Amino acid sequence: MLKTEISREQHYDLQKQSQILKLKHRFLNNDHAGYKSSYQQDSLLFEEYRSFKYDSAFIYVNRMINLSGFYQSKSNVIKSTIALGTILLNSGMYKEAFDQLEKIDTNGMTTRLQSDYHIFRARLYHGIAEYDNDAVYSKVYLEKSESDFKNVQSAGPANHFEKVIDLAFNADPVKQKRLTADFFFNFLTHNNLTDHNLAMASTRVSFAFTGEDKIRFLTLAAINDIRSSTKETTAILMLGQELFKSGNSKDAYFCIQQAIKDAKFYGARGHQVQIEAILPIIAGKLLAEKQLERDKFLICFLLISFTAAALFLVLFIFHKQILRIKAHELVISRKNNELQEVNEKLWESSRIKEEFIGLFFKSCSTHIETIEKMKRKIQHNMKLENYQQVHILLNNVQIERERAKLNETLDTMFLTLFPNFISSFNMLLHEKDQLWPKAGETLNASLRIFALIRLGINELETIAKILNYSASTVYTYKVRIKSKALVPAEDFEKKIMEIKFTDGRYPG
Repeated sequence: MLKTEISREQHYDLQKQSQILKLKHRFLNNDHAGYKSSYQQDSLLFEEYRSFKYDSAFIYVNRMINLSGFYQSKSNVIKSTIALGTILLNSGMYKEAFDQLEKIDTNGMTTRLQSDYHIFRARLYHGIAEYDNDAVYSKVYLEKSESDFKNVQSAGPANHFEKVIDLAFNADPVKQKRLTADFFFNFLTHNNLTDHNLAMASTRVSFAFTGEDKIRFLTLAAINDIRSSTKETTAILMLGQELFKSGNSKDAYFCIQQAIKDAKFYGARGHQVQIEAILPIIAGKLLAEKQLERDKFLICFLLISFTAAALFLVLFIFHKQILRIKAHELVISRKNNELQEVNEKLWESSRIKEEFIGLFFKSCSTHIETIEKMKRKIQHNMKLENYQQVHILLNNVQIERERAKLNETLDTMFLTLFPNFISSFNMLLHEKDQLWPKAGETLNASLRIFALIRLGINELETIAKILNYSASTVYTYKVRIKSKALVPAEDFEKKIMEIKFTDGRYPG
């Protein structure tokens, strides 16, 4: 909130200047007013400038002194002299303030003036003690200041507000438990005080506390000093000092900067000297803290950079390993696929061999039995010299029928192993060129040639001998079929070899 109010300082100062201009405008055509009216005018303007601008306040308070002297109003002369001494004190002009103190005639003063006189002298002694900051003389001045404050209390009874404030300095431990910082904070903020009076009361109460509570009351005072455009203030300076003690150099420097700005605006020489003594210390510590932060940032940056570099290196190595593993996995997968294909081919070849070896032995056994029976019959007829019957027996042996029977057996065995051969084969041809067996056929000549090729028999002479064709006939069949294929001729036989064995049902 304090920082927000400081950002609005110009707004409050413009309000203050506007109020002063209104007063001056009101008194502009009042040159022939009487003493009381003129004194009141100067007094009102003085009060506006009193904590705002020393030079202007000095002009109006001197006019008040001269006017009171001219009309021989002793009480107003004393009152005005005390006011002059107060702004001289606020400005840091201690000798001149003491000179004004010497001029005051204390005989016959009213109770109110006695109280103001002792307050002025107490503040003057306290100010000079702080300015000297000496173990010998400061002690003497502080004792005199304390004595004058006691005289203030004896000069006139305190009102209820003052009595409550004084309780903050009460040493009674029973009362102190009840009179907490929260109690006084709520008391000050709920008493309908003006901004200026709230600032002064908060500053006074701050002396009764330490640490965070002291900072709290000084901050409240500084906020209300800003709102009341009070430039002659110790609250912001004291707040900066307390923040510095608590280790908050950044905010302490901020407050001290504001304090020196206010002191220069008002013309408070004493505060400027005091601030100039502490400002380098705070600035030095702030710079040291910033340098430490920069060093920490640099160390953190280097650590993060080193960690990032190490992590990048690890990730790079990990990435290389992953790529290597993936490459090996790909090779293994490819080898597994190749092995799977080899196993399928081996299994296929094994099944084909098993089936056809079985067929071979069965056929051979059947033919041997047939030949053996025929041999016995022929031998019997030869013994009987029945050559006509021998001729009949030999004529009954029909080679073409036996060959057709053998082809049918081979076709049936092949289609058992490759049940989808015919449909897969025709998928490689245009619909108009497709070859389908006729009714009663298992395979036709063209299909039989490529069936043998699917079984792994590639030599033309071998295929020709099995089918009882010439090699050129087999070649012609192959070329004719390939020329009608949907795939290039050089890839046709490869596609034939890809036709699945028993629907591809490999047991592994």
